Amino acid sequence: MPKHNSLLRTKTSSFFSSCFLYGAGTSASFLLAWAFWSFFSSPAPSANPSPSRGLASEAALSCPAGKAGHNRSYDPPDPTFYDDPELSYTIEKTIKNWDEKRREWLEKHPSFAAGAADRILMVTGSQATPCKNPIGDHLLLRFFKNKADYCRIHGYDIFYNTVLLQPKMFSFWAKMPAVKAVMLAHPEAEWIWWVDSDTAFTDMDFTLPLDRYKAHNLVVHGWPHLIHREKSWTGLNAGVFLMRNCQWSMDFMEEWASMGPQAPEYDKWGVIQRTTFKDKTFPESDDQTGLAYLILKEREKWGNKIYMEDEYYFEGYWMEIVGTLENITDAYTGIEKRERRLRRRHAERVGESYGKVWEEHLKDAGYGRGSWRRPFMTHFTGCQPCSGDHNQMYSGQSCWDAMQIALNFADNQVPRRYGFVHRDLLDTSTVPPLPFDYPASDLVGGAS
Repeated sequence: MPKHNSLLRTKTSSFFSSCFLYGAGTSASFLLAWAFWSFFSSPAPSANPSPSRGLASEAALSCPAGKAGHNRSYDPPDPTFYDDPELSYTIEKTIKNWDEKRREWLEKHPSFAAGAADRILMVTGSQATPCKNPIGDHLLLRFFKNKADYCRIHGYDIFYNTVLLQPKMFSFWAKMPAVKAVMLAHPEAEWIWWVDSDTAFTDMDFTLPLDRYKAHNLVVHGWPHLIHREKSWTGLNAGVFLMRNCQWSMDFMEEWASMGPQAPEYDKWGVIQRTTFKDKTFPESDDQTGLAYLILKEREKWGNKIYMEDEYYFEGYWMEIVGTLENITDAYTGIEKRERRLRRRHAERVGESYGKVWEEHLKDAGYGRGSWRRPFMTHFTGCQPCSGDHNQMYSGQSCWDAMQIALNFADNQVPRRYGFVHRDLLDTSTVPPLPFDYPASDLVGGAS
């Protein structure tokens, strides 16, 4: 990932899509200001904000003999935090002793304890009403299919939300109430992974390097020097993040949300954000600048537990990615022709073992711009697939074509496991069957 690439946020009429554009300096701020204006028609944190280091390992729990897998039909009558009448899933209500509550729940549900330290649950969503853009609902369906495919392949659960859990927290602020509610509803999950609706997984084999984040509680795509030296609000992207399900995160979200439109000091935070980050041109407080502010100003309290990932496409800007996908396809096809293990047909459930084989051949591929590795995630910032109010620096047709190419590129990694592929990335509906030993055996006329 280029370390000098910055992100520019644009507002979205689909309240769950955070919009960002890569850019820098005055021109980037001007473009964002245009997009932003076109859109419009707490208690103190824990005194010991240490990360949860994997509750399953701390409790030394394992599945009972003879009970392989999760026992979804077993919920003992012993009281848990769910029996507390004061428990609230809302963003306004403080949660205390969450690490202990999770640990106790896992002790009472031992079938979920094994593997809990690495368990991921993905959260995404879109607006409750139909899209204004005639093809918007179709595009959101395809983006959701893409995420569901990735989660199925890697064994992750997924939660799709379509309602405002806090009515005043509109647009990109809406993800916070959803993430908190999911944390409470899923004590078995160690990580909650928010992914914007307009983001596609374009490498179905790549998995998050969780070991890299073991000392951190929040992972975002960003560039530390842009936050700390340049004081740029575009130094990170808050549209995709990985958050540990722990007390630190509960406290952090409470402080982060205190800058939102439901909070009494919303207007004040807009002024503070603009004063701190000179390249922010619009007056309203937004979640991305709020996150950058906490990293910059509260480094000891929060920033040291936040990992700013810039070594791979934790999410990448579509305009620098889509044009490379054809060459990437050719490079991967060339490897498959040389490596018989990668051509072998196999069940989808064991696909991760083949991902490890791919890594043997991708050591020199690099990451980010200039790489011939599949980009992990491609973010269609500024395209506004639901509203259609795309940024004027590019056309709606360019967005539509790019989304088709990226989604079909990603989808080829899925029907391929079932014996089919898209031969043309602009042709969504045609998937000829593959001959045995493809691509060593060329596909001719779509015959198997």
